[in-house]
Amino acid sequence: LSQLHIGVDVIPPIPKHSGDRNRTSPMAFTGNRFEFRAVGSSLSIGGPLVVMNAIMSESLTEFAEKLEAKKPKTPEALGKAIEGIVKAVWKEHSHVIFNGDGYSNDWHKEAEKRGLPNLKTSADALPEIKSKATKALLKKFKILSPRETESRYEVYAEQYISSVRVESNLVVKIANTMIFPAAAHYQGDLATTLLNMKDLGRDLEHPTLDTVTGLMVSLQKATAELEALKAKEDDAKNINAHCIFVRDEILPKMLDVREHVDALEAIVPDELWPLPTYQEMLFIK
Repeated sequence: LSQLHIGVDVIPPIPKHSGDRNRTSPMAFTGNRFEFRAVGSSLSIGGPLVVMNAIMSESLTEFAEKLEAKKPKTPEALGKAIEGIVKAVWKEHSHVIFNGDGYSNDWHKEAEKRGLPNLKTSADALPEIKSKATKALLKKFKILSPRETESRYEVYAEQYISSVRVESNLVVKIANTMIFPAAAHYQGDLATTLLNMKDLGRDLEHPTLDTVTGLMVSLQKATAELEALKAKEDDAKNINAHCIFVRDEILPKMLDVREHVDALEAIVPDELWPLPTYQEMLFIK
């Protein structure tokens, strides 16, 4: 491994890695740079970069102010001053460093143990945009005024709500107009086969018909419950409450509908299934 040169002579040589240190990190160190990998696929990187640059600016400003306050007169004094600042920062903030699997539940437990915030959903994370610390940071560097920062929260929250509304509408439509009819078609085929065999004097067990019928009933129930929840969305008192309602009520019920659809996909024949199956999407025929 080659050495990483950072221009500080009081720090021992650091090996420079040629590749990624940790692919599961949202801010991965890749040898000579950090890569920001936490932006959602549907988002512009512009907004997050504004925040990241503001954070970096604040950190560099803090370092500079501490160093200037010490007023080192010689290179040796400068080196000791830098060393002292780095030690203090490491002692204060090293609890955010984690070199294990960032995708694992172990890190969630460890983060909680270290007292770190764990904002798992958009509804959890978006209010941080309008926090006092965020407003102060963006105002300090004349990036956004407090009102402009709040407006960003409202825009992102509306986008979150609107996206889920579109997706939930689609879930209801697909379940009612595509999945249920396909399952009903297969249910009819199974029932016809059983009746034909009975006419021939053969009584057959019908666990598949029972399973399909049960899943159809569950699908209808879950879809109706989702529609009922969607009708209550406008009752939210404010945009924050609306986000929480989407997170706690709408999204879980969408997953409930999907659970029944996935179960039916494993039973209904491919020629009757109206959507590309997982098998068709994963493997080329």
